[in-house]
Amino acid sequence: MAPIKPSAIFFFFFFFFQLFLSLTLARKPHQIDFRSPNLYPEGLVWDSSAQHFIVGSLHHRTLVSVSDAGVAENLIHDPDLPENVSILGLAIDSINNRLLAAVHAAAPLPEFNALAAYDLRSRRRISLTSLPSSNSNRRPVANGIAVDFKGNAFVTNSAENFIWKVDKHGSASIFSKSASYSSHPITANEVYSSSGLNGAVYVSKGYLLVVQSNTGKMYKVDADDGTARLVLLNEDLKGADGIAMRRDGVVLVVSYRKLWFLKSQDSWGEGVVYDGIDLDEEKFATAVAVGGEGRVYVLNGYVKEGLNGNLGRERFGIEEMRLSRSWILEFRICPPNSFSTDPPCITAMVINSYGNYRTWTMHSDHSYYL
Repeated sequence: MAPIKPSAIFFFFFFFFQLFLSLTLARKPHQIDFRSPNLYPEGLVWDSSAQHFIVGSLHHRTLVSVSDAGVAENLIHDPDLPENVSILGLAIDSINNRLLAAVHAAAPLPEFNALAAYDLRSRRRISLTSLPSSNSNRRPVANGIAVDFKGNAFVTNSAENFIWKVDKHGSASIFSKSASYSSHPITANEVYSSSGLNGAVYVSKGYLLVVQSNTGKMYKVDADDGTARLVLLNEDLKGADGIAMRRDGVVLVVSYRKLWFLKSQDSWGEGVVYDGIDLDEEKFATAVAVGGEGRVYVLNGYVKEGLNGNLGRERFGIEEMRLSRSWILEFRICPPNSFSTDPPCITAMVINSYGNYRTWTMHSDHSYYL
C-alpha cells in the first residue's frame, strides 16, 4: 500500500477544519423584545419593503410595526372597526402594496368577521369586506390569511372549517368547504381543541398549504377551485397555528409548543418533518415569519394570557429560531476520472443551524466552494 502524501493529509485536515467552522461559529439568534402595553399580538408578518415586522392585537384596533431593534410604533389605528375586536392573521400583498388583516369579534361582542385591506404607503384603509356566514350554529372565526399573485386573499374559518376567498376588489365568497376538513379525529382537552383550519400560505405553483390545529393535519388546496387533499406527513402537527415558506421551499409550522421544519419532494403530495425546536409554552407562540436574509422568527405574544382576560403585560417578543445542531447528510470522495479534468475532491451536504441545506466541496488543489 502506497504511503499517504503529506499534501493529502493537509487537504483532508483543512477540509474538515473549514467544515467544522461553518457548523459551529455562528452568530447568536436575534431576540427582539418590544413594549406595547396590553397588545397580546397573535399575527406576524415581515414587510420587506419597510424592513420591519408588523403585528396585530387581541384587544386593540391597531397594527404595530416592530423594528429589528425592538422599537414598536403604531402603524395603523382603525377607529371604524368595532371596539375590542381581535386582529388575528396578517398577510402582505407585495404586488399591490397592501397589508391584509383578519378581523374577528369574540363573544360576548356582536358577531363580526371581516378582511381589512390597507395601503402600506399611505396607511389608509382600502376596503373592509364582511365575510359571509354559512348559516350554521357555530360562530365563525376569521383567522389565517394567504394571498396569491392576483391579489386574491384566502381566509380560514377556524370554527367552521372552511376557507373564504376575497378578490382584489373586495368581493367575498365561501371558497373551499371540503369534507376532508372534518374527517379526522380531534385532539380533546387542549387549548386548541376548538380551532380547526388555521394558518395558510400560498405556493407559487397555484395552491395553498393550510394547517389544522385540532387534528395536526396539513392540506393542499387548489387556489382555482378549492379542492383539498390531505398532505401525507410523517407526524401530526398538533396545535399547528402559523405557517410560512422560505425561498428554498422549506415550510415552517409553529404551535405554542414547537416549531417544525418540513420539506417535500413532490409538490406537497407528501412531506416530511425533518427537524423541530421545542418552544417555551408560557410565551405561547402563534405565528412564524421569514424575515431578512431568510431568517426564521416566531412571535411570542403570550396570547393565552390575553384570552384569559389578563391585561397586565407590557412586553412581548419576536425571536429568531435556529436549530441547535447541524447534520452532515452525505459525505463522499470524488476521485478524478478519464472524463474530467477536475482534481480529486471531497463533498459534504449539510443542514446548518438555520435549517438550510448547504453543500461543501473542496478539491485537492485546496480550492473549495459552497
